[in-house]
Amino acid sequence: MQKAIKKLSRRNEPYIFVVLLALCVLIEIRSGQFFTPNNIVDILSASVVPGIFAVGAFMVIVSGGIDVSFPALASLSAYATTSLLLESNYQGGIWLPILIAVGFGALLGAFNGLFIGHFGLPALIVTLGSSSVFKGFMQGTLNSRQFAVIPPGMKNFGLAPLFVATNSQSGLTARMPVAFLAFLAVLIVAYFLLQRTMFGRGIYAIGGNEVSAHRAGFSVRRTKFWMYVFVGSISSLAGLMRTCMMTQMHPTNMLGMEMNIIAGVVLGGTAITGGAGSLTGCMLGTVLIVVVENSMILLGVPTVWKSVFVGALIIVGTGVSAVQVARANRVHVSKKAALKEVRQ
Repeated sequence: MQKAIKKLSRRNEPYIFVVLLALCVLIEIRSGQFFTPNNIVDILSASVVPGIFAVGAFMVIVSGGIDVSFPALASLSAYATTSLLLESNYQGGIWLPILIAVGFGALLGAFNGLFIGHFGLPALIVTLGSSSVFKGFMQGTLNSRQFAVIPPGMKNFGLAPLFVATNSQSGLTARMPVAFLAFLAVLIVAYFLLQRTMFGRGIYAIGGNEVSAHRAGFSVRRTKFWMYVFVGSISSLAGLMRTCMMTQMHPTNMLGMEMNIIAGVVLGGTAITGGAGSLTGCMLGTVLIVVVENSMILLGVPTVWKSVFVGALIIVGTGVSAVQVARANRVHVSKKAALKEVRQ
């Protein structure tokens, strides 16, 4: 029991959960509205797109890289899909838009994967460049503009509720979008890939030590390439879900989300240097960011202070990750020194 408690105390998840719970209780005491059914549903609904983005960012960070291109990738995929379907006067359901968007996302993700996986270029540099390429292609070649109307299948999907939650005191309602199921599906698939396949083990191994992963038999190039294809696919799915839920296509409203997403992932205990982290912590950190972003009014804090709070969380999350990495390195060095003394 003591060993289990000691092991648990070394992880970020319990601390993030306590901080998240304390923040929720503080908001409830201040406003009396946080734990109402409609507000809980609003928070979960607001977590759909950041949650899907966070899964992709988590996989990249665990592999030892940083991806800052996924909002631009998602925007380009969703815009190209919406534009194509509007031009063809598509009147069908949601499945064809999903397939087209995911296909675009896989292709754009392969662009990142080719340069990072095959040519071995730094992930941060490549994704910074590809982000500009994706934005430039969308704004230049496709001459992007806002679509106030989207195909009826996408609109109906975005407006369709799983259920509606009602606040018995105020009468306010909130609907849980069907898009929440897409978020759950991405989580399940990502969990299976990371925990039950050699592909997922390869991602962790590459993040821990790329040379050791290669010596252990993992194909570093192939693993990185297909990881970025998968990340591109789920990022484009997030972009399409955003478009459907907003019932309009704005080509720039997802740009700039990358720092908040990465902050949530790192806050959840994912090592910024790669090789360690869990989807549970990733989701807890992401929900913490979403709660801060969406509950400022309930706390009575002007929304102009939102960037300050989120920035502070980014600094804290990065600092905690750096401290954990330094501690792990010290333990590793101490063990090697002790082993060397024993051998002598």
